[in-house]
Amino acid sequence: MTTQNSPQSEQTSRTREVPQTPLDKAYSPALVEDRRYQEWESSGAFHAEETTVRPTFTIVIPPPNVTGMLTMGHVLNNTLQDILIRYHRMDGQETLWLPGTDHAGIATQNVVEKALAKEKINRHQLGREKFLEHVWAWKEKYGGIIIDQLKRLGCSCDWQRERFTMDEGLSRAVQESFVKLYEQGLIYKGKYIINWCPRCRTALSDEEKIPEDTKGHLWYIKYPLKSGKGYVTVATTRPETMLGDTAVAVNPEDDRFRALIGEKLILPILQREIPIIADDFVDPQFGTGAVKVTPAHDPNDFEMGRRHSLPQIIVMDEAGVMNDAAGPYKGVERFKCREQLVLDLQEKGVLEKIEDHALAVGHCERCNTVIEPYLSDQWFVKMKPLAEKAIEAVKTGKLRFTPERWVGVYLHWMENIRDWCISRQLWWGHRIPAYTCGACSEVMVAKEHPKACKKCGATDRLTQDEDVLDTWFSSWLWPFSTLGWPDETLSLRKFYPTDTLITGPDIIFFWVARMVMAGYAFMGECPFHDVYFTSIVRDMKGRKMSKSLGNSPDPLEIIAKYGADALRFTVIYLAPVGQDIRFSADKVEMGRNFANKLWNASRFVLMNLGEDFRLEISPACASSGRGSTWDRWIVSRLHGAIEQTRKCLADGQYRFNDALKTVYDFIWDEFCDWYIEMSKPVLFGPDGPDKDALRQTLVEVIDGALRLLHPFMPFVTEEIWQKLPGSSGMLINAAFPAFDGACVNVPLENEVRDVMEAVRVIRNLRASANISPAKKLIIRVLNSGSHAGLFQEHAAMIRNLAGVERIELVDAKPAKHLIGLMNETEVCLNLEGLIDAPPEIARISAEIAKLEKEIERISVKLADTGFVAKAPAEVVDGFRASLDGYRIQNEKLGLYLAELRKL
Repeated sequence: MTTQNSPQSEQTSRTREVPQTPLDKAYSPALVEDRRYQEWESSGAFHAEETTVRPTFTIVIPPPNVTGMLTMGHVLNNTLQDILIRYHRMDGQETLWLPGTDHAGIATQNVVEKALAKEKINRHQLGREKFLEHVWAWKEKYGGIIIDQLKRLGCSCDWQRERFTMDEGLSRAVQESFVKLYEQGLIYKGKYIINWCPRCRTALSDEEKIPEDTKGHLWYIKYPLKSGKGYVTVATTRPETMLGDTAVAVNPEDDRFRALIGEKLILPILQREIPIIADDFVDPQFGTGAVKVTPAHDPNDFEMGRRHSLPQIIVMDEAGVMNDAAGPYKGVERFKCREQLVLDLQEKGVLEKIEDHALAVGHCERCNTVIEPYLSDQWFVKMKPLAEKAIEAVKTGKLRFTPERWVGVYLHWMENIRDWCISRQLWWGHRIPAYTCGACSEVMVAKEHPKACKKCGATDRLTQDEDVLDTWFSSWLWPFSTLGWPDETLSLRKFYPTDTLITGPDIIFFWVARMVMAGYAFMGECPFHDVYFTSIVRDMKGRKMSKSLGNSPDPLEIIAKYGADALRFTVIYLAPVGQDIRFSADKVEMGRNFANKLWNASRFVLMNLGEDFRLEISPACASSGRGSTWDRWIVSRLHGAIEQTRKCLADGQYRFNDALKTVYDFIWDEFCDWYIEMSKPVLFGPDGPDKDALRQTLVEVIDGALRLLHPFMPFVTEEIWQKLPGSSGMLINAAFPAFDGACVNVPLENEVRDVMEAVRVIRNLRASANISPAKKLIIRVLNSGSHAGLFQEHAAMIRNLAGVERIELVDAKPAKHLIGLMNETEVCLNLEGLIDAPPEIARISAEIAKLEKEIERISVKLADTGFVAKAPAEVVDGFRASLDGYRIQNEKLGLYLAELRKL
């Protein structure tokens, strides 16, 4: 088995001939990506060896749902993970990116039930065992789609270690953890108000309840006093639940109701007697100050009911249909009941009024059904004892969050944590390991089915709890269960705790916080030391991408059109730390253009090395003291890019966007646009030491640049790198470039930067005068400027890059010249013989007229004190900046026009 090599082993001198196979004329991702991925995977490049002595770097993938398909959120999240994994692998660490999928209880069961419904079959007709056979068959057929899609993206996961939250090992871990917490008194079963989905017929955690702002109503209902001396009006947003009322509550300090505390009321419609009670929880400012109390259908009322020993009356069944306790509304769906009940209250004259009322209504995360608070027997985990160490980990800095703003969100939730309802009324999932004796009702919790009741000894009437565990109950064990826990495996000792978790902020409570608690509960330490929360991918209107809005492009279609590297590049380039991404598919052209630019530059170099070229690289910075000014400059800049990229990817930094921009700017701007152009006179000139040094430098710099870029764009870099002279093996296993301070020459960089600025000044003059690039220029530089000597010392390079025939130093400003400034040095472009004066005068006059009109328009607007006072500050600042820019441009054009008129 070939595994990750030691990148340091290649840091030796080597000589290799130019490869005989040149790069194709154009880069085709479709011809490269699948072939290269198969090469990496089959070679074992992704596999982490647990017997290694090298330091480790470990990431566990946030397991996508087995029902999942690749989304732009997946693209961003997994590209970030792959960047870190490839970087640390190249940097000499034994890297493990542990992949897998989540069984996704409700989602998967819904998918299979819908498929069966098309055949007019429901799960109850099949029975539990037969239905689960259908689910497993579906999983085997479709469950690997998301994995194949991640491979298309280039994810270098250790697929030999792929896990599934319901595989045999993880199932055993779930049983172990449940039993352990139960024995510690941290898992219990009890009646409690839970979030109930009438469509999915299951309990949901608070995090699975999605609040949606809704335009609702407040119904004001009169509850007559039994004494016949009036009534008390209560306000409710859910009138159908009044059928389960067992009291009306008021605040004990509310003078309006103090005399009525202890009196009896008659519940409208059902005519049941209920008491008026006093409770500090009641807000005197809400509604009328008197609130109905429905202990079986509201979490706050449930707690109030327990304080006052009130009856708990459930008025609807698990499907949201009114039951026997609802009296005349038995068999009516809950919202239909609401409509009929309101009409009946009006008819009886006890509906005082209806007001509009905005409120947040909880919906099921999976099916969007309105959640019903419902009294039910469920299993719970006591969370407060588990939260203590998880809170301390963040407060002491043992666990770090990037961006840091998520620390406050995490701590607020953890410090106010409620018990976790872990039972779900489903068939697909980890069945709860609790067994009830039919003879004596004893409940036993055990890892395996008991052979006999521990209390009465019965052996033939033991039944397992029908419910399954919340999907997240297996996911919270993910960082260590995937490594073999509860067994003390070599992988667990080597790779736990892991290093970094990269995930979306939307599951900070679902998953992140719970994993931290589980890590301390079962392993005694935090499961990772860093959490990086990704950006949210939005469309160009700022809306979160979703299927319902139809604004989420298919990543596989983008990959087919532009290539995986282009997509990876674009999502990272657009994602600064802590800022959301505004994404559209056409932006991926940016990534494709960069891949093409790199390909064409590399092809140009390989085509011009010559058949006799031999690469000679020594362990030291070979180019720091050899070659031309330009050779030494590009090597210095390469090491500047290496230093900055390493800083951006260093432990705890996670500045992926800055790292990529550093590499991009170096390759596109400094190497392709400047250095290659600087190299052409020597490259196309006669053979000699200068050409030899140049060709060595070209290859060394491309080699370094490809290594820097590989974690971000692995396919195109691998394809080019393997065609370079001196390459051996695969780039995925090559060493990440090491920074060498001896290669950095800051004075030289400043000198070349000035040369580049001189060229830019001349190019800008050419553009301002609308002179064709084919025409050679005559440039005169005033001697008085501090940079005059630069134009003389580097005249050959400046002439070559700027298309200049000759450069002259002069003592006085010449006439008929267009003037540009390089700091205070005046650079003069001779206009004689290059400009057809009359049409150019007309063009510039028209431009000046447009500018003056725009200057006048903005000046009038800014002189309007009302506009300045009312408009947003950024709008006013924008107008002022535009005005300043137009005035500068107008002044320059005026000077140019004056010179034109001298021609």
